[in-house]
Amino acid sequence: MAVTARVRRFLGRADTRRAARRALWVVFGGCPGFYVCRYVTGDDVMALYSFFGSLPLAMFCEVPGAARERTRTLLAAVPVGWVLVTAGTLLAVRSWAAACGMFVVGFVISYCGVGGPRVTGLATAFQLFYVLPCFPPYAPDTLGSRLAGLTLGILLTALAERLLWPDPDPVPYRIRLADAAAAVADRARAAADRLATGADGPDTTREPAERALEAVRLSRVPTGERPASPSVRDHALNHVRVLVRQAGDQLDRLFTDATAPHPAAPATVSLLRHTEDVLRAAAGGLRTGRREPPDDLPGALVAFDAARAGTVAGTPAARLRQDAVARAAAVAAMLTGKAARIALGDRPADDGAGFLAYATTPAPVRWWCRLRLHLTPHSVHLQNALRIAVALAAARLLVGVLGLSHGFWVLLATLSMMRTSAADTRAALRPAFAGTVAGAVVAAALLRVVGDVPLVYAVLLPVVLLVGFTVGPPSGPAATQAVFTLTVVLAFTQFTTPDWALSGVRLVDVLIGGAVGAVAGLFAWPQGGHGEVRRDTAAFLTDGAAACREVIALIGAGRGSRAPLEAARHAMLLAEASYIQYRIERAGRDPAAEPPWGFALAAGYDLVHGGELLVAGWHGKAAGPLPGAAAEELTVLAGRVADGTVRVAEALRSGADPVGEARPAEVPCPAAESSPLRQVAGLPPGVTDADALLVADAEAWLTGVARDLARLR
Repeated sequence: MAVTARVRRFLGRADTRRAARRALWVVFGGCPGFYVCRYVTGDDVMALYSFFGSLPLAMFCEVPGAARERTRTLLAAVPVGWVLVTAGTLLAVRSWAAACGMFVVGFVISYCGVGGPRVTGLATAFQLFYVLPCFPPYAPDTLGSRLAGLTLGILLTALAERLLWPDPDPVPYRIRLADAAAAVADRARAAADRLATGADGPDTTREPAERALEAVRLSRVPTGERPASPSVRDHALNHVRVLVRQAGDQLDRLFTDATAPHPAAPATVSLLRHTEDVLRAAAGGLRTGRREPPDDLPGALVAFDAARAGTVAGTPAARLRQDAVARAAAVAAMLTGKAARIALGDRPADDGAGFLAYATTPAPVRWWCRLRLHLTPHSVHLQNALRIAVALAAARLLVGVLGLSHGFWVLLATLSMMRTSAADTRAALRPAFAGTVAGAVVAAALLRVVGDVPLVYAVLLPVVLLVGFTVGPPSGPAATQAVFTLTVVLAFTQFTTPDWALSGVRLVDVLIGGAVGAVAGLFAWPQGGHGEVRRDTAAFLTDGAAACREVIALIGAGRGSRAPLEAARHAMLLAEASYIQYRIERAGRDPAAEPPWGFALAAGYDLVHGGELLVAGWHGKAAGPLPGAAAEELTVLAGRVADGTVRVAEALRSGADPVGEARPAEVPCPAAESSPLRQVAGLPPGVTDADALLVADAEAWLTGVARDLARLR
């Protein structure tokens, strides 16, 4: 009874059900074409390519999206597979040609993973589509059978995936964003109520908002659901994520900054009510998938600016900052609504400031910008592509030099054991070798006992596929490797005279392939994302600090531009990619001993996105150069914030404790004592309403960054 209960628990696990689903796809996607071509039409080549056209798609690939989207993706893989099989067939004429082709194919397929999870999910299958035909015999006359078999295998897999126990449709990322927008809308309502009454009651909206915002972080979202492609939709979804978080951060400040007098001005409360409405409309549109009509928040911002301008002379410095923070939250909410409509299909005209330019940018331009961004030695995407390309090319060249008869297994082992860091690769080698030995022993015993009876192997193959790949993956990588070894031996045995030594060949090939992968991982950026996240995060903060100075200098001169923020935006994208890969890597690190990378990135986000919101809020409203004293104090404050940011970046880069770098004087003083606000509060001679409001908005941005730095320390 105890054994029965354990079996039931095992079969009831989510990972077991998922493995059983994939095992079923392998059986019905790979076996029918294999058996028909092998035993009915007698086309062994077509049978082999039908089986290996299905196996990697069903076992190794994660195709994202709903059922219909996954089917379209698999069908789109057919022409790509034709190109790869044709290239492998023609380049098999010489080992050096096949190795050069392997380098190009390995690099291009891996590097195109910057285009999102659809390409990344099929990368292993695409690489194997080239690997299989790039070995002797050189037989271009069989190309037709190879392409037909590959097409049959992919089509059968698409049918099996769609009709036989299909994966449930994942929760769309826009639903996560809708939850976050709704939670921040609750925060806006609570802030408006608090400022309207002046009562400091319990804050019940903070924790739900933090949980919802945490759930939309890309590092918390499964790979297949991330909006990581260069499409307009994914651009807009990322824009919504950034803007909702920025609005939430600004609303947090309305709760934590208790220096402003209560209750707030009616115009401020009204603006927060409009902010809540816009966020709720955006949440509703994202949840239902239907575009909401444009909001009236732009008009509310105009009215708020007019109301602020009429009362600047008698407004305390703390109230100036409070109003500036509320305005920044409203601007973020306004852009959230626009980005949400873009994600749902709206294509607005150019907004003049360039914040929504991606909505009308041609797809080739977006793809080129994404590919060019990561063409740097510090991009983890480029590092991974080069590491895989070199390892696969070296393995293919080694197969030719040593004259190995089953070179496909060598490259398959290299590909399946490669990880993004040397530590993870080493961790994968031991179970892979142990599983291969176990599978080879079982296969050798089976071949020795059964002998030359093809019918037995034909019957056993689907049984091993179904049972083995149901039990193997939940039991660990060693069990999976053992099942895969036995599967490959059973498949190849049906083409040749059974030889128990075949399992020993498989073992030797896996050892060679694993050794090549381990050496490549050891010498090609062995630390992976763990090594790059430190450098990239520090570079992000350093570029953000430089942008902070430049933006304030332009504002002081009466101009506003996003140009100084571009370098920091590029550094931000590289740091995000490194951080996401760092979160995936497991071996060789102690997360508890690592710096708080999430807080460091948050400080950089406030530098970049807060600066963009400042420029967006004042686009087309240049009031001329600021008065000398106010501009000078603002420049000093920007310098203090930038210096503090650079010091934190240097501490992160060197591995020092950021706490040790903290100096109280580097954190700007409270609002009531802020030097820039003192220069404009009460409208001294030479200071206009517009000057005072611009200084207040810029000062609110800078002190917000200082708040993030203090939290990081």
